[in-house]
Amino acid sequence: MNTIIKIALIFLAITGASTLLYNYTDVTFGTIDYFTKHGWIFLISIALFPRLTLLVSGLIFNTVEFGGLFWWVGFFFAPRILVAILATVAYWQTNQVLVILSWLIALGGESSEKIIIKRRMKGAPHKFADYSGGETIDAEFKVKE
Repeated sequence: MNTIIKIALIFLAITGASTLLYNYTDVTFGTIDYFTKHGWIFLISIALFPRLTLLVSGLIFNTVEFGGLFWWVGFFFAPRILVAILATVAYWQTNQVLVILSWLIALGGESSEKIIIKRRMKGAPHKFADYSGGETIDAEFKVKE
């Protein structure tokens, strides 16, 4: 399946899930405008360096939601997706364009990282890639008396 189609399907699924959560459950999305809490520097830094920005802004400045098991799992394995989820929950009502951009950056960034790692590992030397070993050596061992 084409990458663009995958991104579109994932985005539609997430948008549908957030719409269902908002309309049929007690989940409340934030009503604060992004630019009243953060600025352009934070926006650029969270797009380029999500782990560092989340850690510094969560621990030191307390400007983003911080902690919990799923937060830490997202922090270590998919920080851009964690940023997109936090943006959806906090700013969906006021800044839909920024939330959409965060999802596009998240899905594009995570997939491009994995593609780059696969390309780099393809040319890397593999220590045990060939188990045939070519020639075999027969040896006999005798106990010395």
